[in-house]
Amino acid sequence: MHDRRIPEWLRHAPTPSVRGFALLAGTEAMARGILISVMPLEMYRALRDAALVSEVYFLVGFLSLATGLMVPFATRHVPRRWIYVMGCAMFAGGAGMGAQGGALGMIAALALMTAATVMVFVCFNAYVLDFIAKSDLGRCETSRMFYSAAGWTVGPWLGVALLGLWRPLPFLIAGVAACAMMALFLYMRLGNGRLITRARAPAPNPLAWLPRFFAQPRLVAGWVFAVIRSCGWWAYVVYLPIFAVQQGLGEDLGGMLLSASNGMLFVTPLMLRWMQRRSIRRAVRVGFAVSGLLFVLGAVASGWPWATVAGLALASVFLVLLDVSAGLPFLMAVKPSERTEMSAIYASFRDVSGIMTPGAAWLVLLVAPLPGIFALAGVGLLTCWHLARHLHPRLGAARVTVQAAPPCDIPLSLTRETG
Repeated sequence: MHDRRIPEWLRHAPTPSVRGFALLAGTEAMARGILISVMPLEMYRALRDAALVSEVYFLVGFLSLATGLMVPFATRHVPRRWIYVMGCAMFAGGAGMGAQGGALGMIAALALMTAATVMVFVCFNAYVLDFIAKSDLGRCETSRMFYSAAGWTVGPWLGVALLGLWRPLPFLIAGVAACAMMALFLYMRLGNGRLITRARAPAPNPLAWLPRFFAQPRLVAGWVFAVIRSCGWWAYVVYLPIFAVQQGLGEDLGGMLLSASNGMLFVTPLMLRWMQRRSIRRAVRVGFAVSGLLFVLGAVASGWPWATVAGLALASVFLVLLDVSAGLPFLMAVKPSERTEMSAIYASFRDVSGIMTPGAAWLVLLVAPLPGIFALAGVGLLTCWHLARHLHPRLGAARVTVQAAPPCDIPLSLTRETG
């Protein structure tokens, strides 16, 4: 008989690593990045009213928030790996509906892809907290952004460019990328994460974890930072392209600006080194202060559209700095026994910002022109700068390790909301 050996990769699942999670994030970046500039334009084309676009995003935000909060409850009955797979499938289905077009089709596509994004995000965070040591969280976050940089940099510009060639094309590419993300996840065989033995039975309702969350000020502060940072990206990603169209600057400008801003993800290893030499507290305060001031100045200079565009583009550099630093206070404070539940609450920042920003924009547009949205976002960012003064000056100094940046071998074929 011939000795038939089972391949090693079939007999033993690959050990989850920082690089593995970074590659998984890179495929998600391609799926989301190619549509991030396309969706606001297509929604505006379909509805022809910025206030109505805000209303749709506002309502979809509530659906997404409910989805995120129900993920821990669902994992009591459905294995976490299948929740992740379901999220990938929903994203691909939403991209398919977007390719069909039409006002109802675009609204349904937005709802499906937004809910899918939060499902994947909750599970991804829980897996990271299961398999990555706290001392490596800073490196993991930076590597995730570095490997995502190609998708977030090329995607926004490419999506708008392909939209002009053949409208369904960016949606089809996003669907293929979502399927690739599912395949990579299944290859990594993360299972349902590590089991944590608890003294008491888990809470049957995810809302029951809110008192535990609010009882920990560091978690609350980290969540607020994530919400307001995301609001800044919302204002930049959704309303700057609409502002450019209204001012006659062209539909391509929003995608090009977002691609240029996301190109800053390639320098996140340098940002991490800068943060290590100082502190997480200082990085968070600098990011919120400078981005907030530039958003306010951009709104004041709205009579000169190019000045507004330049101000917000520069502000996005500091939003990237916040992407590197502002999530760490939350991640470093999470207890191992609360990983899945607190990951779900943390992931709600996307949906809360997805409710707050279009909801506030809807109200602002009733009484003021569109640049008023930029001013309000700037005020929110400056408020977080003031709140961040309470962070410990040495937060993360012993935990955030600085290592050489991963090699630039991002698979562009697999390859940014604000953020």
